Amino acid sequence: MTDPEGTQETFISHLIELRMRLVRSIAAVLVIFLCVAYWTKDIYSFLAKPLLAVLPAGASMIATDVTTTFFVPVKVSMLVAFMIALPYVLYQMWAFVAPGLYRHEKRLVVPLLFSSTLLFFVGMAFAYFIVFPMAFKFFADFTPVGVTMATDIDKYFNFVLTMFIVFGIAFEVPVVEVLLVKINAVTVVQLKGIRRYVIVAIFVVAAVVTPPDAFSQLALAIPLCFLYELGILLAGFLGKPVTEDEKKAMTDAEMEKELDRAEAEAKRGK
Repeated sequence: MTDPEGTQETFISHLIELRMRLVRSIAAVLVIFLCVAYWTKDIYSFLAKPLLAVLPAGASMIATDVTTTFFVPVKVSMLVAFMIALPYVLYQMWAFVAPGLYRHEKRLVVPLLFSSTLLFFVGMAFAYFIVFPMAFKFFADFTPVGVTMATDIDKYFNFVLTMFIVFGIAFEVPVVEVLLVKINAVTVVQLKGIRRYVIVAIFVVAAVVTPPDAFSQLALAIPLCFLYELGILLAGFLGKPVTEDEKKAMTDAEMEKELDRAEAEAKRGK
């Protein structure tokens, strides 16, 4: 029979460890934020550079609320602090779940965490350096005569943050494909077979989540199509699923390792 008290103690210990991991992660973000707080204005200026570069001479961004000039740069700095601390935050997540994973699962998680983080940052960089300059120039060129393009800084931050998330998630496509093949959810042949439907879906999604200009839609759709093909290629090399025999062998190896460790601890206790 299961010991209710032992189960409760285990559950409480997991909650305590989870709280500790969360506190460490939040503390890391706050410490980095305090370190970069001095450059808050410079950080926001860097974020606003793609739009400021296309504004006409004498034009600038505006703040419609009294507190916006303080809180928006602070939110930008907090975002930067979180991005810098993200590897440490992911490590805390990994340290929390790692004891409950088998060896073959650990082999899968670590590369996925690293590659997904890297691709998310690449997606954000692609949006900032490639998409924003051309999209903002497109909007500026279509500004009617007699209208001054003066964007509120809070709305600009929300727009930029949304695009960062959209492009960051979009660049995760190869990771998702490899993972689906690895867990036997789909095969490489099936991914190739649904290619035409995926391409149509990509263009539909790009039209929905991006600004209503053709360039922004193509700037998301074309890389997504390329990343889908890249995911198929990587899944063919790296996505070989773990067979049941391999899982059993790995599980048996884990059990033997645990038995050896328990035996060693028992001998030390004597």
